[in-house]
Amino acid sequence: MKRFFDKLFIEPTNNTLLQLFRYGFVGGAAFCVDYGTLFILTEFLNVPYLLSAAIAFLLGLITNYLLSISWVFKKRGTMQRWQEFLFFTIIGIVGLVFNELIMYVGTDICYLHYMSSKLISTVVVFFWNFFARKYLLFNK
Repeated sequence: MKRFFDKLFIEPTNNTLLQLFRYGFVGGAAFCVDYGTLFILTEFLNVPYLLSAAIAFLLGLITNYLLSISWVFKKRGTMQRWQEFLFFTIIGIVGLVFNELIMYVGTDICYLHYMSSKLISTVVVFFWNFFARKYLLFNK
């Protein structure tokens, strides 16, 4: 049982399913930062929801990067950290474009509550971020 636990949570791995499992936790933590910041900025500080979403998304991106490199994608390529973070951020910016577009369409065109639009966006961006980072950035 300990071996299974270690393989699932501790040992470095290139196994896509194990990484996706771990990325679920990382994504969950980043989502809490993102979603919580969006709510606080919009509801309590009266920041427009699209600006709040961008700020919140960037804070979630930083959370995601730090947790991803320390737990999900321990086996990494040889590029320098600043290059790695730059590519991680570029992938995240594409995700941010998806996020903003889905939130705009969901909220302003489909008349969903902005928090509901965010939930839809989160699912799409989660899979984009994982697979883009796995195969474009952390693939040896």
